[in-house]
Amino acid sequence: MKRLLIVNTLPEDDPAVFPALKVLGRGVGEVRVIHTYEKNLRPCIGCNACWLVTPGVCAVKDGYEELLKAYLAYDAAVFLAGTALNFVDYRMKNVIDRTLPLATMYTHIVDGQFRHVLRYDKKLRFGLLYSGPADRAYLDYWMDRVMLNFGGKSLGAYPISEAKEVLSCI
Repeated sequence: MKRLLIVNTLPEDDPAVFPALKVLGRGVGEVRVIHTYEKNLRPCIGCNACWLVTPGVCAVKDGYEELLKAYLAYDAAVFLAGTALNFVDYRMKNVIDRTLPLATMYTHIVDGQFRHVLRYDKKLRFGLLYSGPADRAYLDYWMDRVMLNFGGKSLGAYPISEAKEVLSCI
């Protein structure tokens, strides 16, 4: 059975969260939910310490390390996120930006494009469920690009009410 990590960047009491968690919990062997809303995860500061000083470890100490370890331990991760200006909100953007320690500073060419060499032998699989108005096609494209950068696979981007759709990709 598959092991699913759910990263919820919405408030736990958001009315869309519980139904999505219930749907995502079906059909997978193990589910772990990490609620990040109250953690106040800070943005990446671009210091490159995760590449040069403490390889694989972010210099910003705000609890994000738990997420980095969880990405590597689970078969797939699904993010529950809010939106702003037809895109993901800053909380979700911070969560994705902080995945940088999963790569190294070294690059190589893959299919004619430069890609960072991955730090770990793990094919990441990320999906997005968003709450609020957004450009679905662009979010789907964005998730594809995020996963391309990590040599992984996008599970797609869906409105949070369509949580069952992402299950078919896991």
